[in-house]
Amino acid sequence: MKYALIGCGRIAINHVKAVLNNDLEFLAVCDLSLEAIDILQKKTEFDKSIECYTDYKKMIEDHPEIELVAIATESGVHAEIALYCIDHGINVIIEKPMAMSMTDAEEIVRRSQVNNIKVSVCHQNRFNVAIQQMRKALEGGRFGKISHGSINVRWNRNQNYYDQAPWRGKWASDGGCLFNQCIHGIDLLRWMMGEDIDEVYGVTKQQFHNYLECEDIGLAVVKFKNGAVGLIEGTVNIYPKNLEETLCLFGKSGSVKIGGTSTNNIDVWNFEDEDEDDWKIKDIQEEVSNVYGNGHTALYSDVIDAIKNNRKPYIDAVAGKNAVEMVLAIYQSAATGQPVKFPLKNIASTDFTGRFDNE
Repeated sequence: MKYALIGCGRIAINHVKAVLNNDLEFLAVCDLSLEAIDILQKKTEFDKSIECYTDYKKMIEDHPEIELVAIATESGVHAEIALYCIDHGINVIIEKPMAMSMTDAEEIVRRSQVNNIKVSVCHQNRFNVAIQQMRKALEGGRFGKISHGSINVRWNRNQNYYDQAPWRGKWASDGGCLFNQCIHGIDLLRWMMGEDIDEVYGVTKQQFHNYLECEDIGLAVVKFKNGAVGLIEGTVNIYPKNLEETLCLFGKSGSVKIGGTSTNNIDVWNFEDEDEDDWKIKDIQEEVSNVYGNGHTALYSDVIDAIKNNRKPYIDAVAGKNAVEMVLAIYQSAATGQPVKFPLKNIASTDFTGRFDNE
């Protein structure tokens, strides 16, 4: 399958590894900076004969045979590039967040469905071994009725991190910690607890990062239509380094806590109906080299199979839209001081420009 990569920043290494692990035919790579492409090539040792571009439209014009593109640029242009690829009949893997507005997110879903183009969003932690075991238990009814759940993303990002890329921490191109760091956990919480949401009440603050436009901490309470309650905590204010990304799910007959730096370890695994494999599951400690985890290779494998067999990807465009909706709802609630009802319409990250200017 013929493949191209657009964007060669921090996360691109995981994409190249996934490409090599899945034996894709890597035709071309694009970034505004040829230096960034060169650095990525040296880190991953992909074939130097791969064509390099600074204009993704030119790349697609030169290579109409491309079947799959991954978008790993700054967040603010994800939707623009994705829609261009969809309109040119190219299947797409999009880094999170899929878009920065509900309008763009909904349009990606609509056009991909109309054109039968496969779109998958990089919420790759769904493929974590521990997460897969939680999902299996949930689908098997082992939790019983769900009471509540929580996601806690307690990470550190200092000024050096934001200075590395001028688009970070800005409303138009990135958003704050909820859009950039916590959206993986937000995706997991909504996926586990129920896609249908009644309302969200959120609080966001800019505590320490006053050189940014956006929040460095966000908290929310989520009321699901099935009666369960979700709690969200996302921050980059943890001293001195990343502490944890922890997902908890509590039901009438089961309790599970998944911890580690990227929801990769099972800390608690208790069920009323004990299974013969539970003793093995309780010991799951998945080794990860960074906070991005190991899921990109599995995600790529799933998308390749979805294209070949004309089925929906495991993490499709609707899943990406749902995660965007959650973050924008928290932003809207925090700005107004009121709960926000679902579904969300016509909201964009740029609606909150200037939100922390006077704090």
